[in-house]
Amino acid sequence: MTQDCAKIVTENRKGSGTMMDHNINSKREENKAMEKITQQTAEKPACRRLKRLREQMKKYGIDVYLIVSDDFHASEYVGDYFKCREYISGFDGSAGTLVVTVQEAGLWTDGRYFIQAREQLAGTGITLYEIGEKGVPTILQYLQSALRPGQCLGYDAKTVRAGYSAAIKEHLKGKKIKFEETLDLVGLIWEDRPRMKAELVWLLTEEYAGQSRSDKLERLREAMRRENADAFLLSSLDDIAWLYNIRGNDVAYNPVALAYTIVNEKDAVLYIGSGVADQSVEAALAADRVIIRPYLAVYQDVASLKKGMSVMMDENTVNTALREAVCAGVNVINRRNPTTEYKAVKNKVEMENMQEAHRKDGVAVTKLIYWLKKSYGTPEWEKITELSVCEKLEEYRKEGTHYLGQSFAPIAASGAHGAIVHYEPTEKTAIPLVDHSFLLLDTGGQYLEGTTDITRTISIGEIDERKKECYTAVLRGNLNLAAAKFRHGCAGANFDYLARAPLWEMGLDYKHGTGHGVGYLLNVHEGPNAFRLKEADNSIGTVFEEGMVTSDEPGVYLEGEFGIRLENLLLCKRGKKTEYGQFMEFLTLTLAPFDRSSILPEKMSDAELTLLNEYHKRVYETISPYLEPEEREWLLAETAYLPKTTS
Repeated sequence: MTQDCAKIVTENRKGSGTMMDHNINSKREENKAMEKITQQTAEKPACRRLKRLREQMKKYGIDVYLIVSDDFHASEYVGDYFKCREYISGFDGSAGTLVVTVQEAGLWTDGRYFIQAREQLAGTGITLYEIGEKGVPTILQYLQSALRPGQCLGYDAKTVRAGYSAAIKEHLKGKKIKFEETLDLVGLIWEDRPRMKAELVWLLTEEYAGQSRSDKLERLREAMRRENADAFLLSSLDDIAWLYNIRGNDVAYNPVALAYTIVNEKDAVLYIGSGVADQSVEAALAADRVIIRPYLAVYQDVASLKKGMSVMMDENTVNTALREAVCAGVNVINRRNPTTEYKAVKNKVEMENMQEAHRKDGVAVTKLIYWLKKSYGTPEWEKITELSVCEKLEEYRKEGTHYLGQSFAPIAASGAHGAIVHYEPTEKTAIPLVDHSFLLLDTGGQYLEGTTDITRTISIGEIDERKKECYTAVLRGNLNLAAAKFRHGCAGANFDYLARAPLWEMGLDYKHGTGHGVGYLLNVHEGPNAFRLKEADNSIGTVFEEGMVTSDEPGVYLEGEFGIRLENLLLCKRGKKTEYGQFMEFLTLTLAPFDRSSILPEKMSDAELTLLNEYHKRVYETISPYLEPEEREWLLAETAYLPKTTS
């Protein structure tokens, strides 16, 4: 967009039809049309809830209300207590922001959720704004247009990141907007709101963590000294779990506990729920001079920091209420959490353990694929649905030792459901597997040895050449990225093309990043490493270091038809060192066969076929000893050498 924001607002009032105005108006018309289509159906809960929310807005003099997806800790996945945006809108994707005005409401989400959001928002009166699409205004642009001088913007400051609220205020500073940050309006109308979880935490021993709590704290304090920081405020849950070698169960699929911490030079304070640390945990923490305080006492303690002190924090993760609790005269050092950088680089023990976790996970997924192929066309087949596939895979995973549960809600998407990037089957939505199409299966597990995340797309019956061409292109991208060898200093944007190139050759693409970092028995999505075309700040991203684990998951999604995604996790390792510097490469952690019947070898280069055959050889050698004889025989055929042409 070339116009500045002031001009947009002026022309909007004149009705001059700027690109943004046209887009907003067209979206409103589209929404009205959708309303007509659904007027015969019962009113959706979102309609009633929006009405009640607006009543509260009027009561407190709020003209526009912002509802984000975060909890108090800027988490990607949140507990049920924090699902305010989902409660109001009905959209249950993990990413999205809702903006409610007196007369309209809009929801912003990214390309992973466009199809899902269209379906879930239909009939609600909420307009979908597809982030990144041509002519779609950003939230800041929309707020600039929607708010008149002197009006009031409201949000719950405990759920809005300090950096984001600062950006909003900077963008609106010329309009003399008032801000109401203390009211959780959704909480005022959510009568049956779930309770905030506070379950027992447990200790992760060094056998699995690979590094002691005291060593991690000392490394952190060294970073504080370099920054001349007297204290370090940390609120991101995975960082806290990593730092103290504790795990919890307060967020589904992510083994973390709701907590804050302040680390000082001599000691540290961990703020958690009452009774969630038993005597053994308290004693272990106390041995490293970690004091336990009530969860919400952190706000009081932050406010009591003395003038002249310096406190380090990451305003992209610390919430606005915490940041604003810091008194004037306290110096705030705003930088990315050092723990995020440390946590991303797995130590030797973690790297070895994660290979074991992926072996066990590969056995389970391979058994599942065999079960599907064996069941096709039998009487049992008629009973198989998307949901029962997830249940069957969970049975296989539970057969492995040290399995603790799923790492995210499983995606089992058959036929057209596969084009919904993050579709999750439920009792209401699950369908039988569609014949002559694909089943996209994206799942993961939590083991004491680490976190897994794997996607396989499986053909159901015979599929046509077009589907095979798309599958082969996605496979080529996956293999080429995994085979990258590069000089140290490269980041995600340097590699993304390798995965997309085969699809671009066909005029296809996908609207999500190619890969995300993965934690160790923590969050399945973990920064800062990633494969993306570019970062939000237009940088190339984080430099890859030995020990970083990143997903490799190109895909293609044809709405109303099918979806394909193939995902392996890659461990970054040092390669050769020459006069040109240190070179790096990837080890593929994930071990499960690709769908042989969906591959067109003639569409692959000799080098790509070599990569596939070498990978499949490794899969068979690693997985086959743990299979039953008939499963082993099938895997041998599925991973057999694939020549350039087939008869």
